[in-house]
Amino acid sequence: MPTTKMPCIFVDAMLLDFLLCKKSRSIGPDPRYSRAACRPAGISPIKKPKRGRGRGTAKKPGKKMAKKIRLIARLDVKDESLVKGIQFEGLRRLGKPGDFARDYYEAGIDELLYIDIVASLYGRNNLHDILRQTSEKLFIPVTAGGGLRSVEDVRAVLQMGADKVAINTAAIRRPELIREVAAAFGSQCMVLSVQAKQGRAGPGHWEAYYNNGREHSGLDVVEWAKRGEALGAGEILLTSVDCEGMQRGMDLALIEAVSRAVSVPVICGGGAGSAEDIAQAARAGADAVAAAALLHYKKTTAPALKAGLLAAGVEVRRCG
Repeated sequence: MPTTKMPCIFVDAMLLDFLLCKKSRSIGPDPRYSRAACRPAGISPIKKPKRGRGRGTAKKPGKKMAKKIRLIARLDVKDESLVKGIQFEGLRRLGKPGDFARDYYEAGIDELLYIDIVASLYGRNNLHDILRQTSEKLFIPVTAGGGLRSVEDVRAVLQMGADKVAINTAAIRRPELIREVAAAFGSQCMVLSVQAKQGRAGPGHWEAYYNNGREHSGLDVVEWAKRGEALGAGEILLTSVDCEGMQRGMDLALIEAVSRAVSVPVICGGGAGSAEDIAQAARAGADAVAAAALLHYKKTTAPALKAGLLAAGVEVRRCG
């Protein structure tokens, strides 16, 4: 009797996880479908190997190919407006964040990052409506940050549609919050946001700041990133305050120092002004780059950036 061969379909586990989580939003936010809930019990988030340690593979001659990176659109929000400044100062209102997010999604951006840029100053997060509207219309990973001070604050933004949270000020003030969020929702949900400035000790030393680069923490950036990973952070959002908004290139020494020190993915921001700037960040160790001014001011588009990155030897997720 003849048999019929059935096609084998392979689905990436992380993609399946994302689709299952996003599917739940068509019937309204439900904490049961957070990324932590969707991930099978006992499964830890995938960590990258530490760079420069252990036995590596032999390098092949020819053009160097950087690893595949994610391209993230960063949207800083004040009240209900998208804003942009330089080194977090002189904020200029650009429009409705939802409109920009839709354009980036349709153009093929990999992820969205919303930061309530004044939330820590006022002790609240104002992103709930924006997150709900985004999750209803755009099926893309979303990270939210700003003013999150407790597990309940995190739960609230996850229920509104965020997939991950970025925490800076509250984590510096009480590092145990990192462990609490990771325990409640999974380390893949907990992103430690680090605002780095060149330290007083000179080149090669950076201090972690908070409140949009205004307040000293006294913490060494590299050591703080390592401690954050040990406490349960699943990613590091590393922003160079010195380069932020300048569009003159990223702090490659900072990126390399932090990327070598931790084994979790590092999202880098601050200073990207071209595809070549992002390619250099990828070669320095960045797993993702968060771009803002480069996109907001229509200097380029996600497809153009990805084409430029591919031409520079950096693998990206294809648009469309």
